[in-house]
Amino acid sequence: MLQKLFIQNYAIIEELEIQFFGHLNIITGETGAGKSILMGALSLIFGERAESSLLCNPDKKCIVEGSFSATDQLEIKAFLKSHDLDNDLELVIRREIAPNGKSRAFINDTPVNLSQLKSLSDLLVDLHQQFDTLELNRSDFQQEVLDALADNGSLLQEYRASYQQYISTDKETELLKTQQARANAELDYNRFQLEELDTLDLKENELEDLDAELKLLGNAESVKQQLGQVIIELDESEQPVVAHLKSLVNKLHALEQYHTQIPVMATRLLATQVELQDITRELQHIHQGIHYSEERIQIVNDRLSVGYRLLKKHGVQTSSELLQIRDELQQKMNEVLNINDRIQQMEAKTTALKKQSETLAASISAKRKKAIPGFVKQVDALLLQVGMPNARFKVALDAAVSLHMNGADHIEFLFDANKTDRFEALRKVASGGELSRLMLCIKSLVARQLQLPTLIFDEIDTGISGEAARQVGNIMKSLSANHQLIAITHQAQIAARADAHFFVYKTIVKDTIQTSVRLLNAEERITHIAQMLSGEKPTAAALQNAREMLGN
Repeated sequence: MLQKLFIQNYAIIEELEIQFFGHLNIITGETGAGKSILMGALSLIFGERAESSLLCNPDKKCIVEGSFSATDQLEIKAFLKSHDLDNDLELVIRREIAPNGKSRAFINDTPVNLSQLKSLSDLLVDLHQQFDTLELNRSDFQQEVLDALADNGSLLQEYRASYQQYISTDKETELLKTQQARANAELDYNRFQLEELDTLDLKENELEDLDAELKLLGNAESVKQQLGQVIIELDESEQPVVAHLKSLVNKLHALEQYHTQIPVMATRLLATQVELQDITRELQHIHQGIHYSEERIQIVNDRLSVGYRLLKKHGVQTSSELLQIRDELQQKMNEVLNINDRIQQMEAKTTALKKQSETLAASISAKRKKAIPGFVKQVDALLLQVGMPNARFKVALDAAVSLHMNGADHIEFLFDANKTDRFEALRKVASGGELSRLMLCIKSLVARQLQLPTLIFDEIDTGISGEAARQVGNIMKSLSANHQLIAITHQAQIAARADAHFFVYKTIVKDTIQTSVRLLNAEERITHIAQMLSGEKPTAAALQNAREMLGN
């Protein structure tokens, strides 16, 4: 419930505060007094766009703040929790507009964005403005109305989750099929490239090793000759280096008793001798393994030729890079082989999800069909009540459509204003006044189902008067038994039904026109309603009529 509205520096409002009541709050005032300005200010805390041109004083910021008592509602609790907002006893929504046009929004003093503000306001208030009757022509609004009356809320959530999963899975399946088609187009070429690399059967660093081997084979005789000379010098000459070192080590051992550092030097020299012996043996092994072979040279050349060709073909430099390309090609081949299985699995999943969605959609459709007769009957009764005795309402439901976000139905509200039995779409046949009354009838039914805490009607009585206006007032009064209603009206018959009657008027303060609001007492209400009936100076009959209207 909206408890309090505070407005500062907005349009021609310098500052005002309105304390609203439960049940039916009526706002009246002459045209141009500022009633629509109140709605404009209220829409700011519901997430509408703000403009700095609306500031009363362009040098000061504008503040609009609404206080609500609705935090006991489960959906609002869940919203506050999911956005890490305080769940106080009072829910305060504030909007500030700076002179530079920058806007800020707050929920319980925590900054929020306009999307969050709008989401919360949708849970708090249903704001029906003068031209919102156009909503009646929207198929999604018509579907929302019927689903509210059919109590399809939880079923629709389940269906939408299933439908979104079905659509997602179906898209993934189509993507796999596209990938399969592309992979198939590349399959033969990838297979040929893989076979080339598999035939080569390359080992890690093999080309680099073969290149080094070829250099050795090409210089085998020279290398073998020079290695032989080194080996001879080390171990086989008349004075081999290794034997000479051994003799020197023995001489140092004989001198160890004469100097403390000689044993250390002897040990080091002995280590050098051992190392040279080891080097000699390894050189001998290398020397024995070097053999000039034209056949081996040819084999290495042939293998290098194939390897270099593939390096150039794939634009790489090393054996490792070729092996990586081979692995990637193998993976692509495996994906092609596996993609059929994946597609079959996804198609089976898609079929199951579609069937599940169709089953849920059928249940939703059945509940809609079941709700239609009672809905139509109630609307027709309310149309009669608001002065449209010849009007007839109808709901056309076409279940033979493909699945969509709201099920598998196309819903259309139809209208016959004059008992012609020729029902047409609302947008084609209903006048503005008829749409206003029809919207009120429908919203009065839907509000009971959705349990919206606050409904706001901005001149929904446009185009009606007399008995029809009185009946509209009766509907509002009945609806306000379980909801807070705030309504702007020009009709005395509706104003007379108020639990709280606010009067909007203009005053001149320091040569500036300002809008003010006051709550009328019982006597003021009689006078004001009489003025609504007969003009600025009400007659005695008008005053008596006003008393009777209020008494009833």
